[in-house]
Amino acid sequence: MKIYVEGHRGFGAEYPENTLLSYEKAMELGVDAIEFDIWLSKDKVPVLMHDGDTMRTCGVPGHLRDKTLAEIKELDPCFRDKFGEKFAGQVKVPTFRELLDLVKAKRPDLKLGVEIKEYTEETVDIAVAMLKEYGFFENCWFYAFNGRIIRYLKEKYGARTMGYPDIQMREFCGYEWYDEIGLSMMFVKSELCAFYRAKGMPMHLYCADTEEDVRLCIEQGASLITANDPRPLMKVPSET
Repeated sequence: MKIYVEGHRGFGAEYPENTLLSYEKAMELGVDAIEFDIWLSKDKVPVLMHDGDTMRTCGVPGHLRDKTLAEIKELDPCFRDKFGEKFAGQVKVPTFRELLDLVKAKRPDLKLGVEIKEYTEETVDIAVAMLKEYGFFENCWFYAFNGRIIRYLKEKYGARTMGYPDIQMREFCGYEWYDEIGLSMMFVKSELCAFYRAKGMPMHLYCADTEEDVRLCIEQGASLITANDPRPLMKVPSET
């Protein structure tokens, strides 16, 4: 069985997460998939950032939903707490369309891990419409820590969905809306992994950033493994 290698927020171990630079570098490594997080700006443009709150990666307080796209483009998501000044002034918060343009130009075969972070049907509708516009919808997994959003994706669009253990979900609606289940390394390393494996769904395991963690994920039966640093992940499957 093929194990898909997914770059978490791009190549987040070495480059500012959820930036075009991070995604381009992940593509250059040869990953099978990339994961990204979608919010809507105040003027309803889908943009990419994990937290929504702009403080951690941009050093500026506030939330994306309260900022226009023009204001968001003034931010510097160089993640100074992690990288210092190395990437200062070199990256911007990307729009979803900018990422889709990059994928179309460089890796149109890439699988896309679409994490819906703004838990509204509007966010889903806008994201799905853009993916269909680019012809990428069939190459997607949709993720959310919200059961209502997972159900909406499945009921309205027949999307390929991945949810998380019920104890991590908001508005949990049942596992019947999942095509796959996502388990963090905390679950992978615990006795709970067997419980979720017994549900019979493909397992997406994250984030395996060492060879030891990658080998454990493979032993547990992963179908897709996400990593901030895909290099160990790409090395180990080639040896097995």
